[in-house]
Amino acid sequence: MATPPRTTRPAKPEASGISAARIRLGRVFRVESADYFLLLGTTLFLVVFGLVMVLSSSLVESYIADGGFLDQAIRQAVFAVVGVPAMLLASRMPEGFWMRIAWPVLIASCALQLLVVATPLGIEVGGNTNWLAIGPVQFQPSEFIKVALVMWLGLIVTKKQEHLGDFTTGILPIVLVGGGAIGLVLLGGDLGTVMVMGGMLLGALFLIGVRLRLLLLPIIAAAAVFAVVAVSSENRMRRITSFLDADCAAGGTGDAINTCWQIQHGTYALANGGVFGVGLGNSAAKWSWLPAADNDFIFAIIGEELGLIGAVVVIGLFALLAVAFVRVLRSARTPFATAATAAVLVWVIGQACVNIGVVLGVFPVLGVPLPLVSAGGTALLTTLFAIGIVLSVARDPGAPARAAARVAARKAAKAGRATR
Repeated sequence: MATPPRTTRPAKPEASGISAARIRLGRVFRVESADYFLLLGTTLFLVVFGLVMVLSSSLVESYIADGGFLDQAIRQAVFAVVGVPAMLLASRMPEGFWMRIAWPVLIASCALQLLVVATPLGIEVGGNTNWLAIGPVQFQPSEFIKVALVMWLGLIVTKKQEHLGDFTTGILPIVLVGGGAIGLVLLGGDLGTVMVMGGMLLGALFLIGVRLRLLLLPIIAAAAVFAVVAVSSENRMRRITSFLDADCAAGGTGDAINTCWQIQHGTYALANGGVFGVGLGNSAAKWSWLPAADNDFIFAIIGEELGLIGAVVVIGLFALLAVAFVRVLRSARTPFATAATAAVLVWVIGQACVNIGVVLGVFPVLGVPLPLVSAGGTALLTTLFAIGIVLSVARDPGAPARAAARVAARKAAKAGRATR
């Protein structure tokens, strides 16, 4: 008696849909190198950690300012939800795209910064005019200038690759254009941001191989401008003198109500944390004792709630992020990739060192947030986007061919088994 032919059961729609989604997700990450995943993973971990710490550190101030405990944390989460996909989208773009839009983005961001310093649309916060208000939206154009400088520096280094050993034809045009963009931020008085941007420009040139003697004159000029601007503002001079006052750091006879308040209470928060911390959410400093607890001084809250161990882990994460940047920098194959990676490396890691140094009393209070961790939607969005540019040059160009070969080999193996 003949046996009836076997019938195959059709695949369930749910299973096929899940498989299709898995395939699409796999295509997103199929061309990445190990350096890509190291940089991406560390960045995402810092973003998630930052959301947790912003939630913890902003509860009290958020309620006082807006009447809701979660308002600041929700705003930060919204920017993270927008910023992470923007970073992944940026990681898919070729170098040619960044070079084509470099000049337009730089001009547009400088125009926005000009609105800050030359029109009533600019908003002063903490003595610095660095915010632009257009309707209900407020943002910092200086953060967009940072991203624009990353793309523009990659473009101009590519074009002037043969002239980087000459100051007049190679370095001077870069310093003049980049310095002009930074000067617009300086007009708003945000000396901390200007210091980070200046370090980003000159530090990137040094990392790509420009001789130090060619950068010596710009460094001296930048230091002179920094000193003049610092002494021209009473607010900045108070910060500098309080930093130099040993009584401030020691909690002694300094002006504890005015100039020493933030320095002392940042130190108190770190001391209160001890080795193991008081526990997540249990900070005493965030109860209106420490100004900018969710922003410039969030590292003090980390030290208080998570202790020395938590603070060391955060420093270790930024060290790992630096290692990821350096690995991408060393494997860069084009002048654009080298310059862009160097610029973002100096920006993110340098700004993190300045922020942590301020909390630890190494630098005067400069008003610089901790990248990827501190509250601040514009800063988070632009930092993620800049890291996306680095991810775009960290991709392995040979991976698609290898992946296609593996898929073809699997198909051939399946076909061979079916014909046996």
